[in-house]
Amino acid sequence: MNLRVVAACLVVSFKSFYREKTTMFFTVSFPIMLILVFGTIFMDDDKLNYNLCVQDLDQTETSAEISQALAYTGKLRLTMVDPAIDAKQYAKDNQVNLVLVIPRGYEEAYTHYLQSDNPSAFATFAYIYDPSSASVLDKMQILEMVFARLNQGLTAMPSFIRTETVSIHTRKYRFIEFFIPGIIAMMVMTESLFGTVNVNTELRQKGIIRKLATTPITRTDWIVSNILYQFMLAVIATAAMLLVGYSVFDVTLQINAWLPLFIVLDVFMFVGIGMLLTRVVREAQSAAAAANAVAFPMMFLSGSFFPLEMMPHFLQTFAKVLPLYYVNEGLRASMVLHDNMAALRYALILGGLAIVVFILGIMVTQWEETR
Repeated sequence: MNLRVVAACLVVSFKSFYREKTTMFFTVSFPIMLILVFGTIFMDDDKLNYNLCVQDLDQTETSAEISQALAYTGKLRLTMVDPAIDAKQYAKDNQVNLVLVIPRGYEEAYTHYLQSDNPSAFATFAYIYDPSSASVLDKMQILEMVFARLNQGLTAMPSFIRTETVSIHTRKYRFIEFFIPGIIAMMVMTESLFGTVNVNTELRQKGIIRKLATTPITRTDWIVSNILYQFMLAVIATAAMLLVGYSVFDVTLQINAWLPLFIVLDVFMFVGIGMLLTRVVREAQSAAAAANAVAFPMMFLSGSFFPLEMMPHFLQTFAKVLPLYYVNEGLRASMVLHDNMAALRYALILGGLAIVVFILGIMVTQWEETR
């Protein structure tokens, strides 16, 4: 082995890396970006706290002490819910995964429990919850620990504070049924984004794009064919995932017109982003790094794998401006919850974003490359 030759090759490689500014930027910034994102989310797991909505139907000083005890744990950020409204509807309308309901007559039952020689009174707290949420069980565990301590402070038996769970959905769902729509959204995003960036940069680097300008193929023909290709790939992959979901996990997802609509919007959105990235990424070697820098933070921050409330508040706000968030929520609303109004709302937001990004992508896409 000739060390001088090895050293010379290393110098050439590092010079090439340095000259390609895009590759250098995404190679260094992407892992740093992931460290910052996940470090911020899980930086202090011991101080992780959750949002909890509390509806106090008793409205007494004794019932208010329950809220104080919950807030004292430091694990829960309380939001009080108007006792005049329906807790289940509130949870659905506000995308809340758990509402704790303090029952009417709590103070009266508590007084009777303390004054009776043979206490039989009890109070049942209701958990109005969304079984699809991964963090709802953590909240329930915190509540159960608080109630256990309160019950231990009362020497009489049986326990005064009891709980019951009430799902906000009319039928029972499993986590896999909420997970599959998120995976479909993520898959369409990655296929459209990586497909557009990788193919276009490679063809441009090889000079094929410039040669195509001398043929009868127009820029419109090229863009439409690319979109149709990405859409067909998305349909094939979606069909495969649904087939596995139905055959292996026996899911009960509803397939309707919303599914192809969200796939189309997903494709348009990320093909447009891919075209924008193509103007930034000048070399095929750096295309994957650029696409990763966009795709990976988006898939982890958009609720595909874990709930948004596990993240700091500023990241939750940021997540709701990401297009993948609206694809995730729209597919879940249509396929799982059968909520057409919510699906329409998400489709309109996503459609508006997709139109803007796609038009910008077309504007920056040059058919005749000069570089």
